[in-house]
Amino acid sequence: MGKISALSGLLSFLAAMFIIGCAPKYPGVPEKYHAGLDEALQAAGENRDELETALNEIPDSQKAAMAFLVVNMPQRDLEGLSAGFLKDNIEYAFKARETFSWAKALPDSVFFNEVLPYASLNERRDNWREDFFQLFYPFVKDAKDIRAAIDSVNQNIVDVVKVEYNTNRKKPDQSPFESMEQNMASCSGLSILLTDAFRAVGIPSRIAGTANWHDDRGNHSWNEVWVDGQWYFTEYYPSGLNKSWFLNDAGKADKNDPKYAVWASSFEKTGNSFPLVWDMNIKYVPAVNVTDRYVQLYNEQQKAKLASGELVEVEIIMLKNDKCSLVGDDRMAINVDVFKGEEQIGGGRTSGPTQDLNDFLTLYVDKNATYTFRYTNARGEIVNVDKEIQDEPVQVRLYMGVEE
Repeated sequence: MGKISALSGLLSFLAAMFIIGCAPKYPGVPEKYHAGLDEALQAAGENRDELETALNEIPDSQKAAMAFLVVNMPQRDLEGLSAGFLKDNIEYAFKARETFSWAKALPDSVFFNEVLPYASLNERRDNWREDFFQLFYPFVKDAKDIRAAIDSVNQNIVDVVKVEYNTNRKKPDQSPFESMEQNMASCSGLSILLTDAFRAVGIPSRIAGTANWHDDRGNHSWNEVWVDGQWYFTEYYPSGLNKSWFLNDAGKADKNDPKYAVWASSFEKTGNSFPLVWDMNIKYVPAVNVTDRYVQLYNEQQKAKLASGELVEVEIIMLKNDKCSLVGDDRMAINVDVFKGEEQIGGGRTSGPTQDLNDFLTLYVDKNATYTFRYTNARGEIVNVDKEIQDEPVQVRLYMGVEE
């Protein structure tokens, strides 16, 4: 009996070890995330317990989403985010998914990467999701579809968060709460605010931008939203989907030069990084090169407008002063922005003295309207030149006020 009892005990022990050995490493988490979780949890160091708590304490239906976040987190978040922060983010992301029809219809790949993330770029990690859900729910609760919801958020966000564009903001990469505390933000800060507002109500959104326009006028950031399987662009100050002054510039981007390409942010790792012009050493924000889409859209819109006869060609020339001729030495390469009323509709850099005499800054604008050409002259003064453009091609001459 003693031998039988000992054998029975051994078999029970081996059975228990077999069961333990067969138990899933991360219960409820799809196996495709396991290797990534091993690596991420190891990298988390002393914060590993927080991440494991976050994984263990959420419903099984949300574990894949949490695993996606942990696997794709930058090092700063692996070491710094609490279980409470991550659980709050997951809870309200899924609340939006359950509440709004457009969010319910999203594939996991889009929901995980463009709704679920708690941050867009390198901004401070604010726990914004519950607050933003409450703020923007009233504006979209009766929206008939995602397009109506996008429009409602776009049209109301300024009044809700009370933030305006202002170069006096403390820093370009502000978190949503930092911008709301100051009531001001850069284009990047405004884009972060708008993407967070969209995500809070289940609208897939990401940041897009360029480190530098094709004519070296500087950087710009804006937003993209995912509608019926396609990406469209919009801004904090909206003109409508795929409508904005900057398409004239984005349509001339160079996909083969990272500095001049158009990029869209991603949470999932892509092998490329979003150009953060305020700190180009930061490489942990993944990105996708989306230049081709902007170039194609620009070309299609220009072709359609020219064919319809809606547009007229405008050539812009900058001369040293009003006594100059059009010879090469008299021309200057200067940034000029063009407005129709309060809306910027384009801009660019004029041709300098060494460029071909037939090379002009050329825009195509609506006929029979008045436009303002804005630039900074030789004395550092902002100059606004109003010009009525009718239905024939025209050349606009501007003067820097350089004294001979």
